[in-house]
Amino acid sequence: MFQRVLGTVSNVVARKKTEDPDGTNEGGTRLAKVLGLGDLILLGVGSTLGVGVYVLAGEIAKTEAGPAVTLSFLVAAIASALAGVCYAEFAARVPKAGSAYIYSYVTVGELAAFVIGWNLILEYIIGTASVARAFSSYLDTMTGNVTANTLREVMPIHVSFLSPYPDFLSLGIVLVLTALLAWGVRESAMMNNIFTAFNLLTVVTVIIAGLFKVNASNWNIPKSEIPKGVKGGEGGFLPFGFSGVMAGAAKCFFGFVGFDCVATTGEEAKNPQRHIPLAIVTSLIIIFLAYFGISTVLTMMWPYYDQDENASIVITFKNVGMPVVSTIVSAGAIFALCTSLLGTMFPMPRMLYAIASDGLLFKLFANVNARTKTPVNATIISGVVSGIMAALFNLEQLINMMSIGTLLAYTIVALCVLLLRYRDPKPAMYEPRTLKEETCTCGQYFGRLINFNRALLPDKSTTSIAEGATTVFVACTIITTIWIVNFEDTFGTDTTWPLYVLILFLVLTCLPVIVIALQPQDQPPVFFKVPLLPALPAVSIFVNVYLMMKLDFQTWIRFAVWLIIGALIYIFYSIQHSVEGNKDKMAKESIQIVNMRDPKLAW
Repeated sequence: MFQRVLGTVSNVVARKKTEDPDGTNEGGTRLAKVLGLGDLILLGVGSTLGVGVYVLAGEIAKTEAGPAVTLSFLVAAIASALAGVCYAEFAARVPKAGSAYIYSYVTVGELAAFVIGWNLILEYIIGTASVARAFSSYLDTMTGNVTANTLREVMPIHVSFLSPYPDFLSLGIVLVLTALLAWGVRESAMMNNIFTAFNLLTVVTVIIAGLFKVNASNWNIPKSEIPKGVKGGEGGFLPFGFSGVMAGAAKCFFGFVGFDCVATTGEEAKNPQRHIPLAIVTSLIIIFLAYFGISTVLTMMWPYYDQDENASIVITFKNVGMPVVSTIVSAGAIFALCTSLLGTMFPMPRMLYAIASDGLLFKLFANVNARTKTPVNATIISGVVSGIMAALFNLEQLINMMSIGTLLAYTIVALCVLLLRYRDPKPAMYEPRTLKEETCTCGQYFGRLINFNRALLPDKSTTSIAEGATTVFVACTIITTIWIVNFEDTFGTDTTWPLYVLILFLVLTCLPVIVIALQPQDQPPVFFKVPLLPALPAVSIFVNVYLMMKLDFQTWIRFAVWLIIGALIYIFYSIQHSVEGNKDKMAKESIQIVNMRDPKLAW
């Protein structure tokens, strides 16, 4: 009885998504294919290049990394790029709306797909709320904090984990853009392209104008010159040490969140297999150059410990005597934050649409309006929820919550690459075990681990070895990153034993990667494939898990609450309404009917 129940549960959580022959959804209306390569690149840039430039750079320089914020952005860019190439391969393989949710559904199974989809919903909802909140704070800073001061007096909120006041401006801007997104994809893309062009022009202006006011000494301020009562660390380029750089990278990662929205447009891109991978890679290059250039100029123009946390670029240009550029930046920042907000909101209803179309969320999210060809219900509901969260929560709380969900999603995507590329593409339904397999010696088993026979194509044996090695690698990664987070401040000091233990953990972590590398790969005929397997996805997983471990304990608690809510929905709704589950049920009923008609087939 227990084995039967266990087998049923295993079948439910591991069942994979199959393609519909006609490619339609239950609602009967498909999304419109109107987005070209240029639209996708500008969508990726616009959704990402916003808060990171105008808010995060100065805040992280002041509180976490100092001038080394440039290195924090570099680390975050590397983590995002590693995830980006994994997204690019899956976008070429599975050109469907739903991004990483669809990828994991096709490769790993339904439960993993629901978890990653649930996390991406969190990313997009909180991403929208955080950008709206940053937009509101930016405008308020430029107008002397009139709105914040007034609302604190009139409508104060005395709850520790909420905002000190309701931010109605954030709510209003989210609702306006929600209406625009519900209107149509082509109209939304056109508005995004215009805003993104202004944003890029502003970034170029800031970098060029800032070069005339840079002072290299601001990257090497001695501790003795830091004013008393100011958080300045030890001074120099790394005032808060390597730990500060990595803590800053965990927050800078928020600045790169958004490129994955390109992967949600699989059903609206004109040539998704080719254009989505190109758009992801191109947009990430543009975004990194902008962040690196801005953070470099900003910290060389003005001391890191005196940066403004809400509108650093505007205030810095005023401080160095360039008010005209400050005004231009203020106008460009408005366009940039509008673009970032629009780009963050764009994938959110499409994720709800994709999950609901598979029966794992409520059916009303799967309805597509016949006239606008957009998921109107999903757009309006998600927009209202995001607007309410923007009005009630602080920016820092929102950023941390979004980062952990996104990092977990990126980790699962990289895992999917490893699993899919080393999996037998055409497994046999039944492979009888031979006597030789049952009496496998240690030498023979070791020969399989290193692929001694040099098999060229994956089979059942190589697939199981690759999957087992991947599991060991993930476990070693978690242990190693926890060790690094707890002992990284001792590295380079007189206390050497934590470093020796770390080296041992790193060796143990690399061993399963070597085993995976020796197994034969599947080489699908797609436009883009992840290079340097398995090293590149493995590094992506390691970096993502490390950045997750750098987030605070309260963030993990809030994230656990979100996962519990998702688990309840999956247990009490998704399992009963799953489209793939209904397909399995119908297939089993058909087999039973055939067996009843011809009992000989049952044998």
